[in-house]
Amino acid sequence: MGLFCFLWMPLFYLFWRSITGSAAAAGGVWALLAGSVVAMLQFFLGAMVAPGGFGLSRWMSACVDIVVLPALMPLLIYLFFVVFKIISGAVDFTNFALLWLIPGAAVRAINWNAQHDPVLFLVLVPVLWTAIAVGVPFFIGLILNSHRYVIIPASLAILLIPFSAASSYWAFFAQKTTLGIVALMVALTPMLVSMFWSFLQADE
Repeated sequence: MGLFCFLWMPLFYLFWRSITGSAAAAGGVWALLAGSVVAMLQFFLGAMVAPGGFGLSRWMSACVDIVVLPALMPLLIYLFFVVFKIISGAVDFTNFALLWLIPGAAVRAINWNAQHDPVLFLVLVPVLWTAIAVGVPFFIGLILNSHRYVIIPASLAILLIPFSAASSYWAFFAQKTTLGIVALMVALTPMLVSMFWSFLQADE
C-alpha cells in the first residue's frame, strides 16, 4: 500500500501526459520544488486541524490536512503564477498539480504507514487527490472555452468535487461504506469524463 501511494502520482502523471499528448507543464520545476517544500512542512508541522472522532472535526481535517487543501493548493498557486506572469509557456493546470503532488505522495507514503487504517490513507487519498487535480481543471477549461450558460453549473461542479472527496474520506473512515462509495463516484466522475474526452481528442 505504501508502494501504491509512492508510485500512483508519478505513474498517473505519465499516463495523463500520454493520453493528452501535452508537453511538460509550464512551471514544472516550480511545481516539484514547491511541492517538496510544502510536503516537508506538512510532515514536520503536523495537522492544522485536530481530527477528533467521526464528526465535523474529522471532515474538516479531511478538507484542510488530508484531501482537499493538499490537492487544491497547487491549482491556486498555479493560478497566481499565471495571473502575474511568473511563468511562461503553455498553461496546464492538471500537469502542474500532478507534478506538485508527487513529492507529497512520497512523503505521505512514509508518514501514513504508521496509521491504523493504511488502506484509507495510502490508497484512497492519492486517488482523491487525482480526482481533484484532474476534475477541477476540466471545469475550469469549460468555463474559459464555453458559452456563458455553462459558467454556473461548471462553477458548482468545481465546488462539488472537493466536497465529495472530503465526504468520501470521512464516510469510509466512519465505516459508512455506501455513502463513501457514492461520494467517491461523484468525485471521480469529472476525472473519468476528462480522461475519456482526452482519448477522443487524441484520436482526431
